[in-house]
Amino acid sequence: MAVAGRRYFLSQELVDFGAFPQPTLEEPVSQLCTANQLLSPVFRNWCRDMHSPARFSRKQWEFAYILQALKLTGVLRPGMSGVGFGCGREPLAGLIAQHGCRVLATDLEQQQAAEQGWVDTMQHVSSLEGLYTAAEKFISRENFDDRVQFRSVNMNEIPDDLEGKFDFTWSACALEHLGSLKHGLDFIKHSVECLKPGGVAVHTTEFNLSSNDDTCEHPSCSIYRACDIRQLIGELEASGFIVAPLNLNTGESQVDNHIDAPPYSMSPHLKLLISGYAVTSIGIIVKRPA
Repeated sequence: MAVAGRRYFLSQELVDFGAFPQPTLEEPVSQLCTANQLLSPVFRNWCRDMHSPARFSRKQWEFAYILQALKLTGVLRPGMSGVGFGCGREPLAGLIAQHGCRVLATDLEQQQAAEQGWVDTMQHVSSLEGLYTAAEKFISRENFDDRVQFRSVNMNEIPDDLEGKFDFTWSACALEHLGSLKHGLDFIKHSVECLKPGGVAVHTTEFNLSSNDDTCEHPSCSIYRACDIRQLIGELEASGFIVAPLNLNTGESQVDNHIDAPPYSMSPHLKLLISGYAVTSIGIIVKRPA
């Protein structure tokens, strides 16, 4: 974690999104990554379960946020089934399976992933073997092989045979890489169709703290603005889905003032510069009515 007593100062002005309470991991809603959440016992407990020492890392926050949201909605237990999108070499599939869930982990087909550079950067997975290397510290191979399956899936083309089959679905900072802002938003709207009645979807992605107008939209990475998230929520609710309330509190501690610039550090790494914009992670929770 950050050195005690160290002071940080914002290097650029952030958007004032209005008055929101400090978000918590004890009762997560659709919210931004902030330092106070990473000081909570809930965060530390999930980091311990992941065998990952707690630090001010937005990636750790994304994993803890997804796990906590799934736990509180009652799907992180034996008998439940989930599908993860863009899983890469993340620990979530194995850790979720360790709780007794059946998991279908997916990632882009090998050749397509190689063309986009994910294979060279070791962020892609193409088999159960690759998934297990990220999970072997907290689940036995026998249980992993019994509960986890792998399938190549393009997040822009979710197969029809996955619709209505799962109690939950998730992705961790993957949808911003689908080609455009619209591609990522369409993915979320398609992913919730994979849910059974009463099921829950939990997704994290990049959030623009510098502007609600200009942003980065590139085939390799798009940064979502508050207006994009609000539009998504409106469309999901119009389709009958229930979205956890939106909380755009950007953090109130000294660590929340630090904007990490390339080459990025391990910690603190809650806000960072991407294409000149201050960015953090946002999580969204969507429920399909029972």
